Amino acid sequence: MALHEIFDRIERDPGIRVLVLTGTGRAFSAGYDLGDIAARTADSERAAEAPSAGSAFEAVADRLEDLPVPTICRLNGGVYGGSTDLALACDFRIGVDTCELMMPAARLGLHYYKSGMVRYVSRLGLAAAKALFLTARRIDAAEMVRIGYLDAAVAADALDARVDALAAVLAENAPEAIRGMKRTLNEIARGKLDEAAVDTRHRQSMRGAELREGIAAYKGKRRPRFGSR
Repeated sequence: MALHEIFDRIERDPGIRVLVLTGTGRAFSAGYDLGDIAARTADSERAAEAPSAGSAFEAVADRLEDLPVPTICRLNGGVYGGSTDLALACDFRIGVDTCELMMPAARLGLHYYKSGMVRYVSRLGLAAAKALFLTARRIDAAEMVRIGYLDAAVAADALDARVDALAAVLAENAPEAIRGMKRTLNEIARGKLDEAAVDTRHRQSMRGAELREGIAAYKGKRRPRFGSR
């Protein structure tokens, strides 16, 4: 899958500071192919032996969540089904004020995959996750902001500026500190915090070049310059 190739590049290149994920056309994405699910379920024996229809999609979302750089989902339109989890796997979500969301699993008779449901609960809370999964109803951009799915909803002509402004803020901050804290925050959200590793990252940062540069920039009343771009 093309996204895995992009993720490989990001993990190899320390000069990449931020990833912005977006779609084209009227919707951000409609999720994974219902035709593929139908084909798998047509043969019950094959369906039982084959990998989950969402397994490849799940792997992409899980890997996106674990990327070391901060990620922004630029929602250019509606987000449906599996793609709602792809957006949730990003650290930030900014969308147009005309976008909508729908999780149709209950209407389709599909039990969603595990890590996606974990993301819904850890990001949005149990009540919001239940409302979206069990009712399969559409919600508009204002509701998406209210439940915390969107960080902001803006007019279409303001979307790029809002995303670019956030990306610029993230890119200016210390990349190693961001990588470490993003990993720690994800572990906390999953209830799988490696306390020893967190303590090691903290101690290393106290002796690191980023902290020296950050303090020097603060004292010099200038912007810090962290590594190469």
